[in-house]
Amino acid sequence: MKGRLQYADRTENMKILVINSGSSSVKYKFFDVKDEKELARGIVERIGLKKSELVHVPAGGKEVKIVREISDHESAISLALSFLTDKEHGVIKDISEIGAVGHRVVHGGEEFSDSTIITDEVIKAIKSYFKLAPLHNPPNLLGIKVAQKLLPGIKHVAVFDTAFHQTIPPSAYLYGLPYSFYEKERIRRYGFHGTSHKYVAHRAAEILGEPLSRLKLITVHLGNGCSITAVKNGQSVNTSMGFTPLEGLLMGTRSGDIDPAIVLYLLSEKGMSAEDIDNLLNKKSGLLGMSGVSSDMRDLYEAVKAGDKKAKLTFEVFVDRIQKYIGSYIVAMDGVDAIVFTAGIGENHAPTRSTVCEKLSFLGVKIDSKKNNSATKEKIITTDDSRVKVLVVPTNEELMIARETYRLVK
Repeated sequence: MKGRLQYADRTENMKILVINSGSSSVKYKFFDVKDEKELARGIVERIGLKKSELVHVPAGGKEVKIVREISDHESAISLALSFLTDKEHGVIKDISEIGAVGHRVVHGGEEFSDSTIITDEVIKAIKSYFKLAPLHNPPNLLGIKVAQKLLPGIKHVAVFDTAFHQTIPPSAYLYGLPYSFYEKERIRRYGFHGTSHKYVAHRAAEILGEPLSRLKLITVHLGNGCSITAVKNGQSVNTSMGFTPLEGLLMGTRSGDIDPAIVLYLLSEKGMSAEDIDNLLNKKSGLLGMSGVSSDMRDLYEAVKAGDKKAKLTFEVFVDRIQKYIGSYIVAMDGVDAIVFTAGIGENHAPTRSTVCEKLSFLGVKIDSKKNNSATKEKIITTDDSRVKVLVVPTNEELMIARETYRLVK
């Protein structure tokens, strides 16, 4: 009884640490879930190198930056915890004030259609998806194990990028391969960026003043990685990324959709290895590969304005792919109430938004250029009489992870 009372008191004013562990970096945010206030954020980069770097920003305080060797993930997370409790730069007196930890995990396969409290069985499942997300799940799991060691006695929660998309029907997630490839290898569309799509869909419904359960939304996540999701009545019914995050839109360095026979051609006619092709499609294509300028939309668009023909063509291809998916998802949902732009390009690049929407006038979409170009971060950018609304909603995956964590541990 005593333990349960202490736990209940703890959840009432719970502070939640959110960790996103990468191969050579650890990002973290710290929230007070009572009012969803962000107390601190930080990132440790270049883990394992001599000039590792930590940047820590307490809410309302000055950014702190240190450069020194941080040998491994345990050292990185320990350092982050020390800054959270630091007398000068910290926001809590002791790590015992951390009520729970939420972890971003990229791939949960078909096993997880929701976030979950981490157990030994969950850890085994995350490990089983290493082959489907070799660049992400291993460091995600490493972060979990280190955090469990450093913060024992509290609950740790896994929030999966793929979970939101587990409502997609088989007609949308199956590929045109022999069915045995799905049965034996689980080759299918999984989708990614699910935590972001879920957050902006919920927030868009709040802005529109409508129940999410009654809305047909298209959420457009445009960053270095790009994906689009059809959200019908609060559920993902289709999404552009597939078996891996390579499928779909043109991205910063990823090709997006291509004829799969191109891979066979490169293997047989150009003598490229599987590793060479993987590197080509994931790291040397997209905005960077097509334009020869940059993977960053800001640089690319400067080249467009300067008259660079390849940059202009690259931008046109980027927009064309977005329009194609928006069109197909309007059909998939038998209509659309609102389109929501988010992530780095979606939130900050007005020309992308306006150009994408140029071909949506048949829907009654009317962009208000003044609203679209305003400095306001969260906004509706269509006119009052626009039949379909277009919104800009800054994504906050970490807050979504904190919400999910609190929902499960409270």
